[in-house]
Amino acid sequence: MAATERAIELAVAAARAASDIKAEEIIALDVSEQLVLTDVFLIASGTNERQVGAIVDAVEESLFKLGAKPIRREGKAAGRWVLVDFGDVVVHVQHAEDRVYYALERLWKDCPVIDLPADARGTDEGTDA
Repeated sequence: MAATERAIELAVAAARAASDIKAEEIIALDVSEQLVLTDVFLIASGTNERQVGAIVDAVEESLFKLGAKPIRREGKAAGRWVLVDFGDVVVHVQHAEDRVYYALERLWKDCPVIDLPADARGTDEGTDA
């Protein structure tokens, strides 16, 4: 069973909001086959704690407009790795250093990547985007 249309809609909206705040390396993974609690993991990076917080705020505001409220939020005070659980979508916003260290994409490498629109992919490290 693949991720629901609603989960993908929320993931794309969250990715666009993160991209607007210059998040890096935004990726959406369809984890619906592996987990029963959620359909999509959205992962994004910020270059510092302040940006991580701003990305989280933008994502929450964007999804609130679509009627999605966070069930749980963890890590915002530290600003290194913030997890926001919206039910269908779990958003991970990590400091770039922590993203490399924890390598969530590698842990979930068996899950299909959801193709995000170009305006929702964020900047790639080493580009002028």
